[in-house]
Amino acid sequence: MSKWVMAAIAGSAGLLAIYLLLFQLPPKEEAVEPSRTSIPITTVDIASAESVYKSNCMSCHGDQYQGSMGPALKQVGNEMSREEIYKKIVAGGGGMPSFKGRIEDEEIINLTNWLADFK
Repeated sequence: MSKWVMAAIAGSAGLLAIYLLLFQLPPKEEAVEPSRTSIPITTVDIASAESVYKSNCMSCHGDQYQGSMGPALKQVGNEMSREEIYKKIVAGGGGMPSFKGRIEDEEIINLTNWLADFK
């Protein structure tokens, strides 16, 4: 008799599993490609970029872009694209704070284009 009870329980569990798989799963979500940020290539205002760098970046990246707490930026244009540099400044990450809302977007774009020329 216990074999019949175990078979009934196993069968019921199987039917429940099939029901849950067919009717209770949420709909499959479509994969969303990450949006690409396009950074306009503008004429760099070097004085403004250096001023923003000195007041916000120099304490971690050094006065000669050699790095200290943060990585060296002497060749950042070879290592990262403009979009990657922009995203890093805006969002931070890896120990770097986010500068979104702390620096104007035009200043971030100018700083991005200035740093992208470091090759």
